Amino acid sequence: MQLHVDGRWRFFPPEVFLRFETTIRKPVSTSGVGLHSGVPVNLRILPAPAGTGIVFLRTDLDNFSIPASWRHVARVSYATSLMRQGVLISTTEHLLSVLFSMGIDNAFIEIDNLEVPILDGSGLPFVRLLETAGIKTYRRRKRYLRVRKPVSVEAPGKRITILPADRFLLTCDVYFNHPLVGQQMLEMEVTPKRYADAISPARTFGFAHELGQMRDMGLIRGASLDNAVCFDGEGLLNPEGLRFPDECCRHKALDLIGDLALIGRPLLGHVIAERAGHAMHAALVAKIMSHDSLYEIIGFDQLASRVAHALVS
Repeated sequence: MQLHVDGRWRFFPPEVFLRFETTIRKPVSTSGVGLHSGVPVNLRILPAPAGTGIVFLRTDLDNFSIPASWRHVARVSYATSLMRQGVLISTTEHLLSVLFSMGIDNAFIEIDNLEVPILDGSGLPFVRLLETAGIKTYRRRKRYLRVRKPVSVEAPGKRITILPADRFLLTCDVYFNHPLVGQQMLEMEVTPKRYADAISPARTFGFAHELGQMRDMGLIRGASLDNAVCFDGEGLLNPEGLRFPDECCRHKALDLIGDLALIGRPLLGHVIAERAGHAMHAALVAKIMSHDSLYEIIGFDQLASRVAHALVS
């Protein structure tokens, strides 16, 4: 995959995304409906100065700002929502997953309703927006959050753990009792190209027997076969089929990365998720960030030194 970097079309240069902070080169926009609310929504991604991070702006509420931070997590059942002073931004995980994995450190996200548009149910439309926007690098060096000690959150039949590592590694394990899903596992080092190719196209999914209950809960009012995969009985309702045989696991990985993005910095660690969901992802992030002995903030030079030392030894 190619993106427009500093005026030239070329593959993502790894050194750009390791050494310096980034933003996008020009504003880009899209529109759609919210998956759960069903409301129409317009969204625009704009460049932001170095050190800004990712900040949502509710343009329908005088540009009220909500930073994409674990401190503002509000709801984590069927989606991850952020709230500040009673103002909500819902279903943030797909967009944040893309920005985080594609190396975008700083951006303003203007949105004129309470839910990020679902688009086709995956992260791919947002990846394509970034292709159009291009990438701008700053002189400010990136600073990484590196996990120093193993951290785990557990519940019956579920667990999520992060282990120390000098890269961002992901192991995702899911199980759903359906002939087309069953047990699935994904293991990979997350890089922009691998993410764009192997994770971003995976769509959100559900099961037909759960739809009535979810609608009774006020959810999936904007869902359709154009923006979600739906399994029925022993088959699939989507006529085009699956994008990957393990699309469910890949989408769970997409969601997981979006929730980890709320740490607010590039992450160094090996995340192992076993049948985890949004609530457990958020609990892991909160546990890490609430104990500063569990992590360290390091710069590129420190990271390069650690990697070089590991190769020599």
